[in-house]
Amino acid sequence: MDLNRYADELQRQLATAAAAGGDDARELAARLTAPLDAAARLVLLNALSDAAGEISAELAPGSVDVRLRGGSPEFVVTVPAAPAPAAEPAAAASPQAPAPAPAPVDGEAGATTRTTLRLPDHLKTQAETAAARDGVSVNTWLVRAVAAAIERPAARPAAPPGTEQRANSRVTGWVR
Repeated sequence: MDLNRYADELQRQLATAAAAGGDDARELAARLTAPLDAAARLVLLNALSDAAGEISAELAPGSVDVRLRGGSPEFVVTVPAAPAPAAEPAAAASPQAPAPAPAPVDGEAGATTRTTLRLPDHLKTQAETAAARDGVSVNTWLVRAVAAAIERPAARPAAPPGTEQRANSRVTGWVR
């Protein structure tokens, strides 16, 4: 996708608006053009990224990602694989085959939240490798991994003899 068309239109509109203000305004607009060009491109990229996130939420388990190639954004659409036939025995599945994408998460359709995740370098590298192997972005891979982890029933350790464990027991707080 070529952002030049949009940046040029913004510059044209700035020049038109400055023309009404006289020579000083035209000069100021000419000086502001370069810094505004970079800022406008960044805002456009953020808008495209947010739009791709909303579309991905609607397409789950499919996804739409925005990638930069040579400074130009491009959209990458990942369509989920067709479900495997039910007659296939579980033992025949390859241990190297990627896990199927989890079903869409219930909740508000299209609602997404930006979250900062800090990973050790070795985990980040492994996540990038796994995402590339599956042909998806790291963000999409992480969303699918979190959804799959949430859907799996958590293995709870057995309660010590003589104690009773509640089904919904929860501990919250902080530790130094």
